[in-house]
Amino acid sequence: MGVLFQLTDKDFGLEPKEMKDYKLRIAARGIVMRDDGKIAIEHKTNKNEYKLVGGGMEENENPQMAFKREVLEEAGCEVEIVEQLGTTEEYRSQKNVKQISHIFIGKVTKDTHKFNLDEAEKIDGAKLVWLTPEDALKKIKDCYDILIPSIFSDVYITRFVVLRDRKILEYYLSRGKKDEE
Repeated sequence: MGVLFQLTDKDFGLEPKEMKDYKLRIAARGIVMRDDGKIAIEHKTNKNEYKLVGGGMEENENPQMAFKREVLEEAGCEVEIVEQLGTTEEYRSQKNVKQISHIFIGKVTKDTHKFNLDEAEKIDGAKLVWLTPEDALKKIKDCYDILIPSIFSDVYITRFVVLRDRKILEYYLSRGKKDEE
């Protein structure tokens, strides 16, 4: 288990800036799976964004705790972590931010149907949808070129989110195909 991939401004056709004294953001996210094989996807309707469930770690949390908390807040589900896939690294040089995300697969053990969205998620129109992994990947791919900025994040940041989550899902799906061979 190591770094799955890195994203830089070059992935978006931008020339990276030198990053000095950058802000480090640590996050946890991943695949949240129900028994029917569908996965949780957050759809931020006001931004045209589809993304995996997850977010930043809070003080005194480890990555596993952060993932479980984020899933409970954004998907209303309690999960058992079945696997940690690795990490991703994002170098958002235009904002001088490096983000490391711990990537998990979680199996839903209880659906509370109660969400605890933050104000930004509410204003961005966050809704939970359950899709097959293939349909989720299609939605994530299709939203990339129609993203809209919000008062909380510009399209620059959202493109990192969408490309990262697309690559995570592609990795996850490619593993399943290898298992079938």
